[in-house]
Amino acid sequence: MKSVRPKKFLGQPFLKDLPTAQAIADTVDAAPGLPILEVGPGMGVLTQYLLKKGRELKVVEIDFESVAYLLKTFPELGDGLLEEDFLQMQLDRTFGGREFVLTGNYPYNISSQIFFKMLEYRHLIPVCTGMIQKEVAERLAAAPGSKVYGILSVLIQLWYDVEYLFTVEPGVFNPPPKVKSAVVRLTRNGRTDCGCDERLLRRVVKTSFNQRRKMMRGSLKPLFAALNAERAGGSQPEGVADFLARPEMTQRPEQLSVEEFIELTNSIDRLYGGEA
Repeated sequence: MKSVRPKKFLGQPFLKDLPTAQAIADTVDAAPGLPILEVGPGMGVLTQYLLKKGRELKVVEIDFESVAYLLKTFPELGDGLLEEDFLQMQLDRTFGGREFVLTGNYPYNISSQIFFKMLEYRHLIPVCTGMIQKEVAERLAAAPGSKVYGILSVLIQLWYDVEYLFTVEPGVFNPPPKVKSAVVRLTRNGRTDCGCDERLLRRVVKTSFNQRRKMMRGSLKPLFAALNAERAGGSQPEGVADFLARPEMTQRPEQLSVEEFIELTNSIDRLYGGEA
C-alpha cells in the first residue's frame, strides 16, 4: 500500500527516524503495565514500537488515509484503531474508566489543546509523554522568571511534573518542519486538591498573562472589572484598592510561582465573599 501524504492542515509532519521513534516509545516505561493511548499515529512509526511493549494499545487517528494505511499495516490493532477526533473524545470510556498513558508525535497545530484535554482527565492520566514543538516544550517546563513561562506552564505544573527529555532536529521528519521539536514527559504530582477555586484560578492566570508586560495590578484590572459585575452588583468591594496597592502587585506575572498564583486566587476570592 502506498504511503500517506502528510497534510499541512492537520499539523502532520511524519517522523521517519526509527531510533527517535524507539526513544519516544520508551518514555511510556515510566508507567509500566498501564494501557497506552497514542494520538495521531500517522503511518505508525511510533506505533510499531509501542506494540512491542506487549501492553493494551489504542491509537486515535482523524485522517482517513492514515486509518486505511494503519488497518493494512497493523492488523493486530483490531478494535484498538479509533477513527476519531481526540479533542472530542470522552476519555473515561477509552479503557473503561481505567488509568492509561497518553503519548504520541502530537499534531503541532493542536498540541496545546491536547494538554488542556489531558488536564480535564488528569485523574485517568498519571503519565503523558510525546513529541511537540520545542517552543511548546520549553513553555511546559519553564520556571518562574523565564521569558517563556506563561499560562500553559502554570496550569500544567499545577498538576504535573514536567521533564524536557531531548531535542529532535527537523531532518527526522517528512516533510521537515521549520522548527525544532522536543520530547517531554509529564508525571502527575502529589497534589490532590487545587487549594482554591480552580475556575477562578484559570481566569486569574489567563488574565494576568494576557498583559504579561504589565505589573500584576495593571494586568488584573480586566478581571476585577468582570468580578465587580458578576459578584458585587457592579460596584467595587472594599479592600480592592488596598489589595492592588500591595508590594507584590508590582511584580509581573512571569515572576509568580504556581503556589503564589493559588494564594493570589484565594485573596481575590475572599475580596468577593468567597470562602477561601
